[in-house]
Amino acid sequence: MAFDSLSNRLSLAFKNIAGNGKLTEKNMDRMLKEVRTALLEADVNYQVVKKFIETIREESMGEKVLSALDPSQMVVKIVHDEIVSLLGEETAEIQYSSNGMTTIMMVGLQGTGKTTSIAKLANLMQKKQNRRPLLIAADVVRPAAIEQLQTLGASIGVEVFTLGNQVSSVETVKQGLEYARLHQYDTVLIDTAGRLHIDEELMQELHVMKDLARPQEILLTVDAMTGQDIVTVAKSFHEQLDVTGLVVTKFDGDSRGGGVLSVRAITQVPVKFVCVGEKMEDIDIFYPERMADRILGMGDIMTLIEQAQEKMDLEASEASAKRMLNGEFTLDDMLVQFKQMKKMGSMSGVLKMIPGMGQLASQVNDEEANERIKAQEAIIYSMTPEERKNPRALRSTHKNRIAKGSGTSVQEVNRLINQFEKTKTQMKAMGSIMRSGRMPENLLQQMQQGMNKKRRF
Repeated sequence: MAFDSLSNRLSLAFKNIAGNGKLTEKNMDRMLKEVRTALLEADVNYQVVKKFIETIREESMGEKVLSALDPSQMVVKIVHDEIVSLLGEETAEIQYSSNGMTTIMMVGLQGTGKTTSIAKLANLMQKKQNRRPLLIAADVVRPAAIEQLQTLGASIGVEVFTLGNQVSSVETVKQGLEYARLHQYDTVLIDTAGRLHIDEELMQELHVMKDLARPQEILLTVDAMTGQDIVTVAKSFHEQLDVTGLVVTKFDGDSRGGGVLSVRAITQVPVKFVCVGEKMEDIDIFYPERMADRILGMGDIMTLIEQAQEKMDLEASEASAKRMLNGEFTLDDMLVQFKQMKKMGSMSGVLKMIPGMGQLASQVNDEEANERIKAQEAIIYSMTPEERKNPRALRSTHKNRIAKGSGTSVQEVNRLINQFEKTKTQMKAMGSIMRSGRMPENLLQQMQQGMNKKRRF
């Protein structure tokens, strides 16, 4: 995920002042030097880094921070607020027309994922924002662009308007807008042609299209993996077209993220959406404050909750949880838990969104975790319904049969059963505690510490 390396470096930098009784120029300089290096290594623009460090120094050496009970926490808060300022203090949402149809142009260089992104955006608008979108296939230059958009549109149940690649893009847009009005679509998304580089021909075509469509939004797709090129591309497109927002693709990749941190400060164009995977659902609204939390290892619990509500079968989870707390947990319930976990994505990705778990996420091998879950699922599926209800009754002959059927070993079968019994016992004990109204003192302390840690920010 973008910013992972930066997040780790900043966590190390803050250790230089953590635990110190007071803030001094010496420990402050050491911390700021680490922060500066971390930002530059993340490919953040040099001028942006320079101004960022100056602001942090000025704010941190103020009387309010120096007299604080915990200066290190105050400094972290200042860094957090400044990152939010860089990313944009408010969430930049789509400006839908209050009267009539909203038109959105998607522009960008070839290879940045423009066509896929516009389909993802249409899917988000339809499912989460109660919009009725129409896609216009106006990229008549790239081979198979129209077919790609039609395939994507069909997969999400959104109509694609096209006149084929023998009709000009401008005529396609003109007739597409008329079609949208006639069929009462409230949102039109126009997929435009891209180039391998910015040239006069591309911009001229986009200018004509802009004058014709008069869009409320012009969104530019940029590839997170291109680093500082994000700023260069955004600046060029913005000067020509007045871009209203960015859609950052490949945000789940191993990019350093510096371009995303720099782009708004230099161009004043906000990031509106980030694409975090290959599926049509893998696009998120960009929340600056949540992203600042994640960069500083403070988690992103709101996004985690939203993803759980969208992706998990909450009724099945609730029923399973009740059985767990009542001591009625079976291996079928464990299967439900495995399925829910897979819907949420990678284990490391989930851990990063839980406050205080960021460092643990780097120790998780997602590939190994997925293989382990697959093997455990195979073991359970190789059991009979009765065996799933009472795995304690399994004898060695049963275990041998299950191991062969699942392509695992008897040791792995035993390990799963032991894990299941341990979980069942712990959940039953927790259920008893909850029903009695008692909670272990150390558990209450842990919960309180976690809440206090979040409140500081």
